[in-house]
Amino acid sequence: MPRDVDERKKRKALRKLRKAAMLAEQGLGPPLSDWEKQFLEEVEERIEKFGSAFHDLDKGGSDEALSALQHVKLREIDKKARGKGKSGFGSKGGFKRKSKPRVRQVDEDLETAPAPSPEPSKPQLVRASDLEPDQKTPISVQAKPKKPPQFRVIEGGADKT
Repeated sequence: MPRDVDERKKRKALRKLRKAAMLAEQGLGPPLSDWEKQFLEEVEERIEKFGSAFHDLDKGGSDEALSALQHVKLREIDKKARGKGKSGFGSKGGFKRKSKPRVRQVDEDLETAPAPSPEPSKPQLVRASDLEPDQKTPISVQAKPKKPPQFRVIEGGADKT
């Protein structure tokens, strides 16, 4: 049973379909695939017969002749027929990096065994591999025994009635 579709939208969709097919025949762009030709023919036939090319109202408006995805596909076919090609940010396969990623080498920042400084307040960078086994953990970083927390009662919290 045909759905009540706006006549202007129906004519507009048919005009776009026919124009895309006509441009494809002129050969301005690459030739359409068999699937694309069949798509144009079947959608045109359904619009003429039923007034709309889709049945499920979740896919488009009730007064529209084409569903949202059919509209997108028709635009792609129209661009292809005009020879404009696809627009976008790059290939469909994903982003391809042209250069190698920048990676920081930590060892480049270290100088080779700096001489001991006479200034004791200035910190020095020392590699862990340069330390002796018993000096691996500095004294300031070693775990200190903690005192258990003390329980204190704070007066005035709740009314004593």
